[in-house]
Amino acid sequence: MTSTRRAFGALAAGAALASLAPVASASPRGRLIARDDFRHGLRQWVVELEKGGTVTACRGVLEVDVPAGATVWFKQRLEGPYVLEYTATPVSEGGVNDRVSDLNNFWNATDVRSPDDLFGTRRGGALAEYDYLRTYYVGYGANTNTTTRLRRYVGEAGVRPLIYDYPEPLLVANEPNRVRIVSDGSTVRWWNNGRLVFDYTDQEPYTSGHFAFRTTWSHFRIADFRVLRLTPQHR
Repeated sequence: MTSTRRAFGALAAGAALASLAPVASASPRGRLIARDDFRHGLRQWVVELEKGGTVTACRGVLEVDVPAGATVWFKQRLEGPYVLEYTATPVSEGGVNDRVSDLNNFWNATDVRSPDDLFGTRRGGALAEYDYLRTYYVGYGANTNTTTRLRRYVGEAGVRPLIYDYPEPLLVANEPNRVRIVSDGSTVRWWNNGRLVFDYTDQEPYTSGHFAFRTTWSHFRIADFRVLRLTPQHR
């Protein structure tokens, strides 16, 4: 077992000690560095689909309706410190893909096979194809809405180090999730509806890279995407 695997195994074993109590969180007022109102198509996004499906952006909504793995990358590379926000609603209206599951994200992602250009390597949407990323990954309400996890990918096939693993919180059908991701040096935080879900201090942080929405066999409507630069007075 490598030292990397041992270290992250220890972190996972201690995850039960982390608190999931609701925490008040004021909206940041940093400088806007990126946004999409989803009224002009997918020109700011790159879509990777495992088995097809539909991904559209119009009338203020990014709609992801897919039968298998889907990753929707924001083209702009982001450099910390920043806070990223969006609202995602799992759709349950009787559609073939309306399985309430997998509100997932990659962020600060780079691919070790093409570290200077994430899109220089082709990927097809299956989760195993992302093992070569160095990135943070949240799977919220994953595995058919039974798990919520934070991982820190290290760019090795078959290695997806687990940081935190919770049996809850989980997704609620047709209820919005207001997500906030904080990337501030060694501080890594992921919020949902004002609740601090993950609070991780990384001694070797990923501080820049690409963000993606990730899901599998599900249907989501996403809105209000924006990224703000964090300044000292807004941290």
